[in-house]
Amino acid sequence: MSQGKRHIETVLAAVQSGRAAARSALAASWWRSLEKHGLDPGRTESVILEERELDERRARHDHFLHVAAPKLDQLYMLVGSSGCGVALTDAAGVILDRRCGDGDRGVFDGWGLRNGADWSEAREGTNGIGTCIAEERQVIIHRDEHFLARNIGMSCLDAPIFGTDGQLLGALDVSSARADQTAAVNRLIAATVAQTAQAIEAEYFRASFPGARIVVAAEGEGALSTLLAVDGDDLVVGATRAARRAFGLEPRGALRPRPASDVIGGEAGPRGLERAERAALKRALARADGNVSAAARALGIGRATLYRRMKRLGLDG
Repeated sequence: MSQGKRHIETVLAAVQSGRAAARSALAASWWRSLEKHGLDPGRTESVILEERELDERRARHDHFLHVAAPKLDQLYMLVGSSGCGVALTDAAGVILDRRCGDGDRGVFDGWGLRNGADWSEAREGTNGIGTCIAEERQVIIHRDEHFLARNIGMSCLDAPIFGTDGQLLGALDVSSARADQTAAVNRLIAATVAQTAQAIEAEYFRASFPGARIVVAAEGEGALSTLLAVDGDDLVVGATRAARRAFGLEPRGALRPRPASDVIGGEAGPRGLERAERAALKRALARADGNVSAAARALGIGRATLYRRMKRLGLDG
């Protein structure tokens, strides 16, 4: 019996046992592939979008692609020499951009890992891109963990990328067909994929709030993508998905503006207000190089009023 046929029998037996979805996340994905999406593990064809539809998708994600391109180049420089390819998809699992070596291009095209290919779970079953998107989490799908028998020669390592509204924006994928690629190597590459996905997400967030102050709102692991956008009035007007979770903000969609001190801490009440006012006056004075008259004009108040406030707050004139 061929390896492909054995894999098909293994998948069908696991799903039809009736306990597959409860045993593991992988088995649950196999179940979705067979029962929910009605896929045959022996399926051989890929789904490739027509050029016009791909162009339209890329146009809709132009800002995302522009921000991500340098990060894709950096990631490919790290993993490309080992025969890996790098791909970026939209939230539907369609590959929008790809990096691979000239010598590997035919192999990746043959797998269907090319621009315009639909790698959603609904089309390809359990796979790095589709399962990452379906479960909105980082995944490693190694060789025979794939649902389709034709994909069992690949190792796929993926991480999700979220937009400024907390919704899934796409997935970052590194795929390889090296038979000697071990689980340990997969974990190392997967860590780099996750870091790059976070870097893309953070850069996209920063570029989406050009007039705001970007606050890194966490320390240690995850800090790169735990960001808040604060406007000139010290209101939080944007937050990454990680920041939304960390501070209990709206999980998805538009963010209700609220004072930064209410989100990231600080005393409430009069003392908190005094601290905020003092900081605002100090910023105005610093911008005016200590010129009280210029600072007052910038704040839209009279010079005498500013002097009174400075005295009350213990600021030197």
